[in-house]
Amino acid sequence: GKNYTRRFRDSGLFEAIFERVLGEAVAAGFVDPSVFYIDATHVKANANKKKFDRVQLAAEARAYQDQLDAEIHRDREVHGKKPLPPARREPGGRGVKQSTTDPDSGYYVKDEREKMFAYSWHTACDRHGFVLGAIVTGANVHDSRIFHELLAQVMARVGRPYAVAVDAGYKTPAIAHLLREQAIRPVMPYTRPKGLPGRLRKQDFVYDAYLDAYLCPKHQALRYRTTNRDGYQEYVSDPVICQSCPLLETCTQSRDHRKVILRHVWQDDLDEAEHLRHTPWNRRTYAERKETIERIFADLKQKHGLRWTLLAGGARNTAQAMLVYAVMNLKKLATWRWRQTCAGRWMLLFPSTAQTKASEIHFRRPLST
Repeated sequence: GKNYTRRFRDSGLFEAIFERVLGEAVAAGFVDPSVFYIDATHVKANANKKKFDRVQLAAEARAYQDQLDAEIHRDREVHGKKPLPPARREPGGRGVKQSTTDPDSGYYVKDEREKMFAYSWHTACDRHGFVLGAIVTGANVHDSRIFHELLAQVMARVGRPYAVAVDAGYKTPAIAHLLREQAIRPVMPYTRPKGLPGRLRKQDFVYDAYLDAYLCPKHQALRYRTTNRDGYQEYVSDPVICQSCPLLETCTQSRDHRKVILRHVWQDDLDEAEHLRHTPWNRRTYAERKETIERIFADLKQKHGLRWTLLAGGARNTAQAMLVYAVMNLKKLATWRWRQTCAGRWMLLFPSTAQTKASEIHFRRPLST
């Protein structure tokens, strides 16, 4: 156990082992980098959930913040608005629970699941189940925050993919814009409309690109008002018209009878991802998530005992992640090489039935071959 803090501390050994094993799989032609499957799973930390301090985390700038600020500035210029003044960076961010046992872990809260301190293992794999990269963070870091870094890491190893398949947690305008900018096809799922039941939702309003306005079910136009710091354009209705509208009670609860709809400056990229969702190829590719990244997480927890970790600290858990994923890739690499050898021997011994028998005992070859 002391090797983590003595011999291997800050050595990068486990990352080197992982990259070496992955390189062997790539050289053998087993890795198919045409589609990346990206997701995150939570590993329970070795920390008492009742022992914590309440701290203020410093506000972290998003990876795409500079690009978003430039887009907001351009959008306001197009609409004849003045540039926004420089934002004030507050010294304190959001208040969170920080474990006194393992401060690097994060307090995990989701739906009805048990609340705990945990780590998030952000992972990417190919369609054959080879792990391509991983980043370990506290569980209170949202999956979409790590996407840009993880995608860049994996692309540096195996190149640019044709498509990236993610779940609903990654369905954001920033990620859709990044994929479209990189000429990568987004594979995203259906998400349920948000809002109170029985009330008009954003989907009930139609955006007219020519008029740059939203049209309500009663054909009133909601005009552009401004673009805020978060990159959302605000479209508002005329309260004089809304006051006598029969749908007022189901449309808005505003005291001044004004309906406001927010549209992100990168909404077109998200709409394109939504259109691609209906294609047969996207549906088949998204269905493969349960056979790829979800299976990796199942093996990680069922076969390698990673429902919880006994190691404390982000560095140790990162080293554990790299080592476990290297082992998983190594087992698959050894199995596939053995099957390849068996298929080659059968072709030498029985040339007449080689084609049939090879297809029975061989693995699924990558699309490139």
